[in-house]
Amino acid sequence: MQWADVPPFESEEEEAEFWTQSRIDVRLMNTAILKADNRESTTVTLRFDPRMLARIKRLARSRYLNYQSMVKQWLSERLEKEL
Repeated sequence: MQWADVPPFESEEEEAEFWTQSRIDVRLMNTAILKADNRESTTVTLRFDPRMLARIKRLARSRYLNYQSMVKQWLSERLEKEL
């Protein structure tokens, strides 16, 4: 059986009845499983005005932070605020 062979169902009972009498090929099930992205992080490249980057680095140093970590923290906070 292929995914295209699965009809739309009017109710959960109808779907349950269908699946008690039908089986999908295991290979189709394997393609339906979402694979998690196991990477801890992804590298991106951003271009900054040199003066802005110097100010960011200076601010990070004054807070005893790595500037990349501080920028990630800012982005994370802003993303939460936007969502």
